[in-house]
Amino acid sequence: MFTHNIRLYLLLLTLVSFQSMAEKLIVGAQELDYSPHYNFSSQRDKGVGWAILEAFANHTGYEIVYVGLPVKRLQIELQKGSIDFVYPDNPRWQDSFIDKKPKTFSHSIVNTLTGTFLKPERLASPIESLKRIALPRGFTPVKWQQQIQAEQIKIVEVDDVYEGLRLLKDGSVDGINLAYNVVDYFTRRYPELGTFTLDTSLPNKEVEFQLSTVKYPNIIAELNAFLISHKSMLDKIRQNYGMQQPETILTRLTRQQAVDTTP
Repeated sequence: MFTHNIRLYLLLLTLVSFQSMAEKLIVGAQELDYSPHYNFSSQRDKGVGWAILEAFANHTGYEIVYVGLPVKRLQIELQKGSIDFVYPDNPRWQDSFIDKKPKTFSHSIVNTLTGTFLKPERLASPIESLKRIALPRGFTPVKWQQQIQAEQIKIVEVDDVYEGLRLLKDGSVDGINLAYNVVDYFTRRYPELGTFTLDTSLPNKEVEFQLSTVKYPNIIAELNAFLISHKSMLDKIRQNYGMQQPETILTRLTRQQAVDTTP
């Protein structure tokens, strides 16, 4: 009887341990301070994307572990299976795999307006006058592909947002391609950088930050259901981080720049 109880205890312990392991999800995250969207190296607030994923974890009981990796490394580790998910991800972003396992993408977790920022005095410059555009290392300049292929634009990769904005301030590059909220955040945090303007006459796009996976499409389905059923709560989280609808930002900037550039 005693031996039977011990065996039963060990079996239950094994089942509990297995269940705990099954509930731990490893999310590979861009190793970059892209606040307020994400900064997974922060010991406290890791950004709006993290806040929404944590709300999902609290709702479902999953434990999410975040592993910071260089942008170009994320897809490699996802395909190898050493991480379960990638955030942020998007079907439009390039990766180097030819024979790759298919990925499943969530609905958008956060939408953002991404465009090219210039110094205010260069607003409405002809696109031909721009020769060097900064971009965080590993990012995909989706809207600049035509100019890159024609060798009209050179992409200057930078290791972090601050470095890119400093290069723009110093005139070492003509512009930088970033999310609107990120530039707003960094120029407020580091006023010595000065001010920059997203030029609406240059390539810009609404970008969806999504969660991707190879192994767990069922969890993506759970997340999608959560994003729909808890929309009101999640919108409040987005508002707390200063998120605005990209079309609202673009409309406001377009109107302002139409006035500012009128002779």
